[in-house]
Amino acid sequence: MKIRQILLLFLLITVTVYSQQNKPVIHPEWSKNAVIYEVNVRQYTPEGTFKAFEKHLPELKKMGVDILWLMPINPIGKLNRKGSLGSYYSVSDYLAVNPEYGTEADLKALVKKAHSLKMHVIIDWVANHTAWDNVWLKTHPDYFTKDAKGNFVPPVADWTDVIDLNYDNKGLWNSMIDAMSYWVKSCDIDGFRCDVASMVPIEFWEEAYAKLSKIKKVFMLAEANESYMHKAFDMTYNWPLKDLMNDIAAGKKKAADLKEFFDKEKKEYAPNDYRMNFTTNHDENSWNGTEYERLDGGAKTFAVFCEVIPGMPLIYTGQEAGMNKRLRFFDKDTVNWKPDEMRGIYTMLDRLKKTNKALWNGTYGGEIHSIDCGNENVYSFTRVKDGNKVFAVFNFSKSPQKVKINSAAIAGTYKDVFNKGAKRVIKNDYEAELKPWEYKVFSK
Repeated sequence: MKIRQILLLFLLITVTVYSQQNKPVIHPEWSKNAVIYEVNVRQYTPEGTFKAFEKHLPELKKMGVDILWLMPINPIGKLNRKGSLGSYYSVSDYLAVNPEYGTEADLKALVKKAHSLKMHVIIDWVANHTAWDNVWLKTHPDYFTKDAKGNFVPPVADWTDVIDLNYDNKGLWNSMIDAMSYWVKSCDIDGFRCDVASMVPIEFWEEAYAKLSKIKKVFMLAEANESYMHKAFDMTYNWPLKDLMNDIAAGKKKAADLKEFFDKEKKEYAPNDYRMNFTTNHDENSWNGTEYERLDGGAKTFAVFCEVIPGMPLIYTGQEAGMNKRLRFFDKDTVNWKPDEMRGIYTMLDRLKKTNKALWNGTYGGEIHSIDCGNENVYSFTRVKDGNKVFAVFNFSKSPQKVKINSAAIAGTYKDVFNKGAKRVIKNDYEAELKPWEYKVFSK
């Protein structure tokens, strides 16, 4: 009897420990209707510093931004550097601030100011590789991957300015998590955007998330698409959507293919997995072309689309100014800030996301339901949550399109979002003639 009791007790302890180590990611409450903004500190202002950028926080708050994602804040390696300033993602010291941006005190002041505006700050974290002159090369050379001849190697052949870290070494795990913890404790940052996250073992991220969460409730964004990453991350990149939007703009796919896409998303991801939707980011802009190059005349249309579908919308530095140039990646290339209609569009939709629960993130928001509109070039859908509703119609083509919808799902009394909020009563039938790339968004 005693043996049986001991075995049951052991089983109970084992299950308890396992469940504690494998708790699902619980999103910070403040992320439920958040919009994220990627800050390219180097290119944001002529000075390229934290202090210079800090002055722009009120206007970003006014636009509806909630989460500021700062591209890497660490010093950049000089050995094998690319370009005059090097890659942001070639880190020479995980515990220091890039002097080009200012001091650690400047970073703390920026975070404090953001918090005073009820904004949150996450920093870019490069855990997969380092610069060739990273401080660990002297103190912990065993942290790095070597080839058969004992030479350090880059993680990808073309990434000649960085060398790979070896996660078979558990000492590396401790040092990396300690470094991440430092910034949470020292500067009160709210989380991390983790570079090439799927190239690092998921077990490491699970351990990091568990330890960081003991300091404060952090928000974790993975530069990855795999659904298993949600074991340690709040949000993943929606690269397949980006690719599909590119294909639709190029005429390789049709708007009708979006229904199949969203059906697949529902099967592959849990309802509370946040997906990050975007038309561009630092990689897309610099290496694959601006959204105006890739999305033809539909850049604005797809930007609106990303704001109203399930997931969290990303705005990259300069998009609100209609920036139509590829920012140089390894050199100084300041954004040309100018008035543009995109600022007003983002402001309107970011505010709508705050007030209409149908647009909230994960299970806080409404599931997307595709609506048949009898036109392969037009995509229509509804989202509903707690009496809140959104009905939207998008012409994803460069030609005028007619649309006719007959569905009880669309019935309601709405505000016409892009018609000064005019009242619009829609019954089961809806007909419209849409101009090239035109969209309609109705909210209640």
